[in-house]
Amino acid sequence: MMKRVLYTLLLILAAGPLLQGQTVQELERRRKETLQQLETTSKILSETKKDQRNSLNKLNVLNRNIQERNKLINNIEKEIGALEREMNTLSSETRKMERQLQQLKKDYANTVRETYVSHSIYSKIMFVLSADNFDQSFRRMRYLQEFANYRKHQAAEIERTKTELQQKTELLAAHKLTQEEIRQKQASEKKKLEVDKRKEDLALGELKKKEGSLRKEQQRQQKIANELNRKIEQLIAEEIRKQEEKAKKEKPVVTEKKDTKTTTTPGRSSGSEHTLTKEQQLISGNFAANAGRLPWPTERGFISGKFGVQPHPVLKYVTINNKGIYIQTPSGTQARAVFEGVVTNLFTVSASNYAIIVQHGQYRTVYSNLTDVLVRVGQKVSAKQNLGRIYTDPDNDNKTEMYFQIWKDRNILNPESWIAR
Repeated sequence: MMKRVLYTLLLILAAGPLLQGQTVQELERRRKETLQQLETTSKILSETKKDQRNSLNKLNVLNRNIQERNKLINNIEKEIGALEREMNTLSSETRKMERQLQQLKKDYANTVRETYVSHSIYSKIMFVLSADNFDQSFRRMRYLQEFANYRKHQAAEIERTKTELQQKTELLAAHKLTQEEIRQKQASEKKKLEVDKRKEDLALGELKKKEGSLRKEQQRQQKIANELNRKIEQLIAEEIRKQEEKAKKEKPVVTEKKDTKTTTTPGRSSGSEHTLTKEQQLISGNFAANAGRLPWPTERGFISGKFGVQPHPVLKYVTINNKGIYIQTPSGTQARAVFEGVVTNLFTVSASNYAIIVQHGQYRTVYSNLTDVLVRVGQKVSAKQNLGRIYTDPDNDNKTEMYFQIWKDRNILNPESWIAR
């Protein structure tokens, strides 16, 4: 009974570090993801014009770089703490297992001595033959067999404990090495963070001296955005109107009774979901079910402009009203569909770059500032299918940025609530 309890205890002790190890592994995964994002922002920063002038774009990318580096440093701090806790647990368990191993060896030695003393007095054959009857002889044979099996079990348990002890010792050594490596990484990232902060302060100081030109540029950009938003809103409203008109023509006449009067009116729908085909309804439902899990409309990048009213990064008391989100990426990046659907519109505004509307049942996604478009109106697209290359603006510090929207019927939604974090 005691042996069974001891064996169970050993299994629990062996499982302990594995359960905590999942936490360490998760933190390591997050650290690697943050490093990849930091590589992206660093690449975008390297693509800005190689002159001494500081632009609003450069300031925004520097700011994002600082955010990612702070996130990385915090993740490393958590990882160091998790490793420290696991190392303490491993050290404690190693000491316990060493004591248990010594006890197992002691028990085994006692068993061997008992066996030797017993067998020096009575041989196995005489022990069995001296029984009073056949049943007793059989029981004695079984006893000898079980005693031999017990010794084998003891020996196997000792070997198993030695193996587990060695694994824990090796894991502890590996954790110590990993902890030292990430401490060095943390120190390196802190130095880089200080450099980034100095660059950001310098850029912010220079840009504040250009307040007049920044205000004019902001007004120009907001005018372009407003024009694009109006065009998108008009096109989506027209698509829905045509869809509803088509549904009305296809529906039978409905007779309505009000009090004693009877009137006949065309069939009406309480919402555009009733004008969708079965396939569109299915896509619409699947789209809604994936809220918060939709893939990004770009393979890499970061949100450079959040949804809604946002403060200007430099100008005081100036706000920016975004009807979608802006995603900045390295040059050459393709925009991609976030879900299966049908391309319903491909257009430009004031000789600007292309914008694409993709319908997903009740929902629509909009991808703006594209060149080299790869799809056509009426074409079905799948999730993550490339739609076109995002434009790199040589007149705006080589900025590569896409404007992305999500609509439900005539209502605009915050894309950050829909795409995966």
